[in-house]
Amino acid sequence: MSVQQRAELHSQIWKIANDVRGSVDGWDFKQFVLGTLFYRFISENFTKHMNADDDSIDYANFPDEGIPEPIKIDSIRIRGYFIYPSQLFENVCKNAHTNENLNTDLAAIFTAIESSANGYDSEQDIKGLFADFDTTSSRLGNTVDDKNKRLAAVLKGVAELKLENFEDNEIDLFGDAYEFLISNYAANAGKSGGEFFTPQSVSRLIARIAMHGQKTVNKIYDPAAGSGSLLLQAKKHFDDNIIQDGFYGQEINHTTYNLARMNMFLHDINYDKFHITLGDTLLDPQLQEHKPFDAIVSNPPYSVKWTGNDDPTLINDDRFAPAGVLAPKSKADFAFVLHALHYLSGKGRAAIVCFPGIFYRGGAEKKIRQYLIDNNYVETVISLAPNLFYGTSIAVTILVLSKHKTEQTTQFIDVSGEDFFKKETNNNVLTDEHLDQIMQLFDQKEDVPHVALSIANTAIAENDYNLSVSSYVESKDTREIIDIVKLNTELKSTATKIDQLRSDIDAIIKEIEG
Repeated sequence: MSVQQRAELHSQIWKIANDVRGSVDGWDFKQFVLGTLFYRFISENFTKHMNADDDSIDYANFPDEGIPEPIKIDSIRIRGYFIYPSQLFENVCKNAHTNENLNTDLAAIFTAIESSANGYDSEQDIKGLFADFDTTSSRLGNTVDDKNKRLAAVLKGVAELKLENFEDNEIDLFGDAYEFLISNYAANAGKSGGEFFTPQSVSRLIARIAMHGQKTVNKIYDPAAGSGSLLLQAKKHFDDNIIQDGFYGQEINHTTYNLARMNMFLHDINYDKFHITLGDTLLDPQLQEHKPFDAIVSNPPYSVKWTGNDDPTLINDDRFAPAGVLAPKSKADFAFVLHALHYLSGKGRAAIVCFPGIFYRGGAEKKIRQYLIDNNYVETVISLAPNLFYGTSIAVTILVLSKHKTEQTTQFIDVSGEDFFKKETNNNVLTDEHLDQIMQLFDQKEDVPHVALSIANTAIAENDYNLSVSSYVESKDTREIIDIVKLNTELKSTATKIDQLRSDIDAIIKEIEG
């Protein structure tokens, strides 16, 4: 798909969102647009499965009552859910504008799709997927007619998107459209990128770091999964066979948890290849039986409050006990770091987006840094450019953890300068060229003036366990170098010329007056 086609696709999606939302806040209304995109995707995906590449089969025109029960059961076991022909997106769209019961019909269809998985292995992966697509919501309008008109408009707009056969394209059309909509709503609503969405370029870098040098990984994990973008970058840029046992994550926000699961399906990751759970990762970790993980990626919320010392039992938790101290109650950043470290395998890497303050503050955070350095768990600290995330201009830092280091050194990389990002209208971005440059620095571990430096852990200890990149990598002095002697000579020459000019002017005036 060409750049022009992709831009056209994005333009169409944004037009739908703006045309149909009316007075509804865009950040809220995204649920209806995204939910409809997802509904279309699973309908077309399921139809393709039922047609089985046989041109003589047209599942969409089958009567509901003509589907044998064994076929239904087999489909649920393979795809994770079942959709009757009458419930398919394309069939609902046909009379959407004249259907006086559209909102309740859609609600019944979504319930039926979710319920089809009850009692099967896919139940937890399908349950509640459409929970945020409330077709009876007052946000759609005050009357049933208003709701139906807006729903019909969304269905029509999504139906007209030229998505083609997603498997025939190099890029994932559904997934790309989906992420575009999320990122634009995040940017336009001023939501914090750290809380909701990690830009694709940053996600790609984190995935590449976590997967670097590993021919295979058992599975990949994100303890603060968000919309799943970090996990999906590993799917996009590495062969499926590299990630052997699938994609794992936990998310505390119910809406975002649903988005992450939808995103897995949108990127054609079947229910048996992902395990996304709902809950508080720090206080209620739900994937302990699946650890260790060879690759961990994460962009946890910055400086979020947590229980900390208010729960004295937490210091005995296997994740936090080795450090001998809990992350501050007002700043849980290092709690997420220690959680990731505990879940990391002996051969793997964790790449975590962090708020810069945790690398130099004192107190409990200093003690945790001491634990990490004394045990040689920190491989690299990377300072990124500012304004990469939606809704915040913070220049974040990537912390890379490893349990298989041999050198008693820590690498510091400063790629916050203009050589390592591209300026765009609203945000800075990392191009593929920038990502390759950063990965080369990370891989080679060579010192580069003003950019990269490896420091002995003993020297870090002597520097109060400060892990700020700026404490070790000296910034390049971009000020103009001025030759004082040369400048002074030029000033003297200029002064002489001015004196001569004044003399000439005085002579001319004298001649005129005389």
